[in-house]
Amino acid sequence: MMKFLFLFLLLVVGTLFGRENPFFPVDSAVDIPLTTNQIESIPPLKRASLKLPSSARTVESVTVTYQNLDGSIASKKINLHNSIDWHLPVFISQNYDDSCPKSKQPIKKEKVVFRDLGGLKFIRFYEHKKELKIVTHDKMLRHFLLVKPHRIVCDFKRDTNFGAYKKVLPKNSIFKTVRLGTHDGYYRVVLELDGYYQYSLHKNKDTYIFVLR
Repeated sequence: MMKFLFLFLLLVVGTLFGRENPFFPVDSAVDIPLTTNQIESIPPLKRASLKLPSSARTVESVTVTYQNLDGSIASKKINLHNSIDWHLPVFISQNYDDSCPKSKQPIKKEKVVFRDLGGLKFIRFYEHKKELKIVTHDKMLRHFLLVKPHRIVCDFKRDTNFGAYKKVLPKNSIFKTVRLGTHDGYYRVVLELDGYYQYSLHKNKDTYIFVLR
């Protein structure tokens, strides 16, 4: 009788210790993420910036890759399709102040003021952001775009021989230099740019306006 009772007790104890935790279901640990006693100190996100190349014209999407609580890596994408100015960096930040709605105020129309860049007595140049205005009585014969460096070339009809002219523009201008040179029956204007652009040309009387995009 004592031998039978001893064997029964051994069987019960073996059954209890055969499981990792006899007081919880066997599969209860499946939904519990792995944890560690080591706490990693990570600074909070304030603002990060990204500089795009001069060929960029639109931002199509933004993808954020993040780490979950259980250590897995995932990502989320937002589609945008917005025009951008590649001179300015793209920011990512967490700032509730930026998302707070502001009082609606009437939008004031910006007054276009062109900056005088100089020139010669028969031609003058003016700049406003991505626009360059050329004022001259001379007829434009042709205009085209060249690369390395990126520059707009235009020819104007005039019999003249003033030699060569070069104007280095301010550093904050997207037009780097203006150069003029004489040829047989015309003179050439070269507008060197600070990056890759396309342009459109608008003419109004004695004014030619190049608009970059």
